[in-house]
Amino acid sequence: MKLNYKTTFYVGLIFFSISMFWQAYDMLIAKTLIDKFGLNQFESGLVMAFDNIMAVILLPLFGALSDKSQHKLGRRTPYIIVGTILAALSFMSLSYADYKQTERIATIDLVESHYDVAFDEEKDITLKSHWYMVADIMRTERREEYASGEISLVEFWDWEDTIYEPMIEILDQGTETLSVRDQTRVRDLYFQYLSLRAWELTASDPDIFYTFIAILFIALVSMAIYRTPAIALMPDVTIKPLRTNANAFITFLGAVGGVLAVFIILFSGLNQDAYHHHVSVYIIIGLIMLIALGVFLWKVREPKLVQEKEALEDKLGIKENDPYENPEKSFNTKKRISLYLLLTTVFFLFFGYNAVMSKIADYLPKVLNMEFYQLPFIIVQGIVIAAIYPIGLLSIKLGRKTSMLIGIFMLILSMASVVFVEQNQIILTAAIIMFSGFGWTFTGVNIYPMVVELSKGRNVGQYTGYYYAASMGAQIFTPILSGILMDRFGRIILFPYATIFMGLAFLTMIFVKHGDPQKIDWKNLFKNKKKV
Repeated sequence: MKLNYKTTFYVGLIFFSISMFWQAYDMLIAKTLIDKFGLNQFESGLVMAFDNIMAVILLPLFGALSDKSQHKLGRRTPYIIVGTILAALSFMSLSYADYKQTERIATIDLVESHYDVAFDEEKDITLKSHWYMVADIMRTERREEYASGEISLVEFWDWEDTIYEPMIEILDQGTETLSVRDQTRVRDLYFQYLSLRAWELTASDPDIFYTFIAILFIALVSMAIYRTPAIALMPDVTIKPLRTNANAFITFLGAVGGVLAVFIILFSGLNQDAYHHHVSVYIIIGLIMLIALGVFLWKVREPKLVQEKEALEDKLGIKENDPYENPEKSFNTKKRISLYLLLTTVFFLFFGYNAVMSKIADYLPKVLNMEFYQLPFIIVQGIVIAAIYPIGLLSIKLGRKTSMLIGIFMLILSMASVVFVEQNQIILTAAIIMFSGFGWTFTGVNIYPMVVELSKGRNVGQYTGYYYAASMGAQIFTPILSGILMDRFGRIILFPYATIFMGLAFLTMIFVKHGDPQKIDWKNLFKNKKKV
């Protein structure tokens, strides 16, 4: 009984492309909405939550529909074809709106007049005198815009009350240099001003913004069409005892897809302010998605793989012990409670995790003065990827629940420790990212197999939908709630917020009693073989 790695690789290519899409989505979309279109943290959180609102509705729907499908290509493959093609083409189309808005940003000279002055590498940005100069530039510009009628008196006063006066209040206190906390607060206020300028440009002619949102909507619906069927295909063609192993391998492929997206973004020239267009990123990722689909269709014959898996189940006698097909071992209250607790754990995990992932590209440069694309971060991502499969094998030895608890505890420690990191501590930050990556791997390779372990043989898609409904449900609310808190208390609140929800996930996971793989009676199996 060994996993067919070749088959699992080809099946996992779709998850590879899905992960690549979502990594690029997380790194680009929120940052684009804030920097180029001028939305605040709350408003960008609303947009980022929209795909999750659709997902809660659509993922269980398409999962259930694919369970009932009877197509010659299989239950899942038709959805994969349609969804991937539409998602790739619409994602590539986002490059148009991104390019047009970037060109508009250049017309108000936001970079050379502001950003390049405020963060000039030859200037000491810890000096209060530097930020007094920046504040004077802002005030002069606001007065000129009011005098020319570009903004109203109310808008001028609102800028003074929310940005200028709080900045001056910080600068007027203490010594000639800013503390680490005050640097963060001053930078936050200045980035609010840059977003304000971008929003005024967007509001004056919102057509490009509407185009961007419309194309994004199509891309997200397209992803929802095939995400659940694509994930459900793995358990469809893999027997239950090997699903943790297979999920670890597919998670590895997903991580490779995510890191590939990071490299593509890195070489496109993404920087702190994101005022460069990223046409090449959208186009390259869309093309890779289509290529991955082509290889998948070339190598994967879903009906044949399902038949082979069912034949192996019969040979090993696994179906006879299936708790759904044996009346003596029905889906009792204890198993139902475990399912609810597992889904609650998924909910809390993603409440904390997605809040960080959707804001990390904005948090690192603006709070810790560093880029996610610096060499130490790239190295630790490679280390985490290399550790995915060994962690999957270790999880088989430890058991899924124990591995989950270890992983969540590591995430709690990681999230909590970021609060104590100061600016430009790249090595320390990279070490924390690596540690959290190990923790997320322990959870990621086990939580989905635990959910579908409780499913029937023919409704894996439905249970996959439950899993994604819980994770996406969290991702509806967490960008909004975290955005509100970040607008109110600053970006520094992000990681304490995530730590709280990781702690709640740990508590619910403690009480889960089911979800580890079913044991095979090898002695009786061998005896039966000898009798035959």
